[in-house]
Amino acid sequence: MASGEAWSQDPVAEVRRDGDAVVVRLRGELDLANVERLRDVLLDAARSDAARLVVDLGDVIFLDSTALGALVQAHRALGERALVLVAPAGDPRRALDVSGLLRHLTVHESLEDAL
Repeated sequence: MASGEAWSQDPVAEVRRDGDAVVVRLRGELDLANVERLRDVLLDAARSDAARLVVDLGDVIFLDSTALGALVQAHRALGERALVLVAPAGDPRRALDVSGLLRHLTVHESLEDAL
């Protein structure tokens, strides 16, 4: 990735409906520079009538506390419905683990398993 490219890249690669789920596929660095976009997309998905929100983190390389906060906001907005994380690895998985979120959210290693 070229220097500065992560700053300008939209963190949302795809949003789609798949059965009873809304799938949000994220990419790159999720941080203060793009948290507003991230939060808007997650909260829009949470407001849908989907039974669960599946957030694919397979292409995410960095996740800061503001992005963790956006995930928490989406989780709360879902109420009794599920927030499911897919494929967090490396630094993003460590951030989720250290924050304690991994203990409260469902995590799958593949999108197929999550769906």
